[in-house]
Amino acid sequence: GITSQLRRAASSVAANIVEGSARESIKDYLHFLQIARASLSETQYFLHLAARLEYLSQTTSDDLASQCKRTFACLHGLMSAIRRESK
Repeated sequence: GITSQLRRAASSVAANIVEGSARESIKDYLHFLQIARASLSETQYFLHLAARLEYLSQTTSDDLASQCKRTFACLHGLMSAIRRESK
């Protein structure tokens, strides 16, 4: 079950970024980026849960946590840049 939920949440991140970029208004784009950020948080939770249940090695867990952190930073940067451009 966790694998399925993790895959759904992770794929939702990219899907919402793409869907938002196809919208015609900045407000809609930012809304979809916020949904992507929520999906990324959900992904992070499922990775944490999988690690706690020892479904992942410590090395794998650390690597995936680092990738989530970098993705959060990139998403935050994208959202900030779009907000700046819209002003």
